[in-house]
Amino acid sequence: MRKPILVISTGAGISAESGIKTFRDADGLWENYPVMQVASADGFRKDPELVHKFYNERRKQLLRAEPNAAHRGLVELEKDYDVYVITQNVDDLHERAGSSHVLHLHGELMKIRSVSDPDYVESLDIDHLETTPATRGRNGHLMRPHIVFFQEPVPNIEPAIELVRRADVFAVIGTSLVVYPAAGLLQFVRPGVPIYYIDPNPASTAGIPGVTVIREPATKGVATLAHLLAK
Repeated sequence: MRKPILVISTGAGISAESGIKTFRDADGLWENYPVMQVASADGFRKDPELVHKFYNERRKQLLRAEPNAAHRGLVELEKDYDVYVITQNVDDLHERAGSSHVLHLHGELMKIRSVSDPDYVESLDIDHLETTPATRGRNGHLMRPHIVFFQEPVPNIEPAIELVRRADVFAVIGTSLVVYPAAGLLQFVRPGVPIYYIDPNPASTAGIPGVTVIREPATKGVATLAHLLAK
């Protein structure tokens, strides 16, 4: 007998408790930079060196972080469910915790890809960050962060929609439900499928049937979710 399919959409809130700062804390600034200067297609075209420097600092921050109880709790759920994580986050904390199936909507921080050949992707580690600004690949290509910038489409949204359509249970963790297209995934949950929404300050779910709101931070909320799913 197959395991039920549990699809989980995660946002910045699940990594915040690992010390990863949310994307935009206030006033359109990210680490004191205007967001569009360091995280947009126009920004990269205007000053690729600045963008590479900015993302290398984010990578060094990520390497100091560790998966938290929420990340690990989702791995525990694989004992009873086929768990698929769709994340808006560019960090690798789900993978480092041990999740088997992770789909990144907005790219992956620890990777770079060729400007001229989008299929050519390299993974980075601390040695690369200390010796090079990651502007060129090991094959000599000019590179860019393997990130979906503002002003660019989200190529993994269609695979994400297909996963949501297959879900027997759907959960949303640590997201404000205002960032599209990720927030629109709720529209593709099949009628009658239970939905759980974990966030200490949840957005309104009016008009979305079958939602159980768990008003807790991710680490506590995932434990609560596990308890509810075990009933």
